[in-house]
Amino acid sequence: QVRVVESGGGLVQPGGSLRLSCAASGNIVSIYLMGWYRQAPGKQRELVATITSRGNTNYADSVKGRFTISRDNAKNTVSLQMNSLKPEDTAVYYCIITTAFSRNDYWGQGTQVTVSS
Repeated sequence: QVRVVESGGGLVQPGGSLRLSCAASGNIVSIYLMGWYRQAPGKQRELVATITSRGNTNYADSVKGRFTISRDNAKNTVSLQMNSLKPEDTAVYYCIITTAFSRNDYWGQGTQVTVSS
């Protein structure tokens, strides 16, 4: 059993910052990939950022230069620092982990981020 739990969402004004955190626990030997996706109302879920166990990162073009992903391999946690937030960043943000050997994906329940004045 693997559990993925996000925290840190909320309401912020345009131009503001938020930090999302995600912790994975349970029957995990090693995690290959950790990342964040988001889904806005009426839209498909889209990739925001991912980071491998070696620290290689990948960002959606829409968040490059504004968001920073980081992880702590020892604690099985991943964070997303979001700066210069825009109304179009409003969405439910989901954490995903991909285990190293079985390459199974596990999703969190999502956390709401709302950017509005």
